Amino acid sequence: MITVRPVLEIPGHEGFALWPISDVEPYTFLALDGELAPDDVGTAVMALAACNDIDPEDDRPPRPEDPLGGFLHGLLTMDPLFAAGGLQVIDTVTGTRLVPGCCSGLEDRGDWWDVLDDDGSAAWFGHDPSPGAERRGSVIRLTVDARADTGQWIDVPVTELRHLLAGAEEDLAGFLDLATRWASRHLPDHSERLGHALARALALPPRT
Repeated sequence: MITVRPVLEIPGHEGFALWPISDVEPYTFLALDGELAPDDVGTAVMALAACNDIDPEDDRPPRPEDPLGGFLHGLLTMDPLFAAGGLQVIDTVTGTRLVPGCCSGLEDRGDWWDVLDDDGSAAWFGHDPSPGAERRGSVIRLTVDARADTGQWIDVPVTELRHLLAGAEEDLAGFLDLATRWASRHLPDHSERLGHALARALALPPRT
């Protein structure tokens, strides 16, 4: 059985106290869907804000002085936004696992669909490791680490991967719904702008 899940890389978060988060080990991946516990949603929002926590160097307004406003500033004002992570693929029969590499972002997952629609095309999803996808006729070969040449790959029929990618989009939409409700409870003063920012970070339509 092949599974495809949208995942977000969790940064270091020692001492984080702006809202409740879960005890997710730093520099691992958190799968996103509409069933996450509230503290896991808080962890995901923290990770997305941390990805974009960059001091303004353009015509954006200056960073607010309060800790919460300052931490959220990049997420609320930057464009484009970055969501460290991507799609995780697991072959549960063989145990082969493909994870996003460094510099891979969830917002770039359209590259997966491009490979589906063009025989002979290929895409790469970060480095260290350097996972990739290549269409070979009716099959997509997912290479775990092309640069390391580990000999590990997962072959998925085009029709099956198309279905699995659609399921990953549903998971992300469910997460965005959940995170939008979470924001209204935990960060009410920022909830509307935060909901739109999360949608932009995940390359999804805003939830209403």
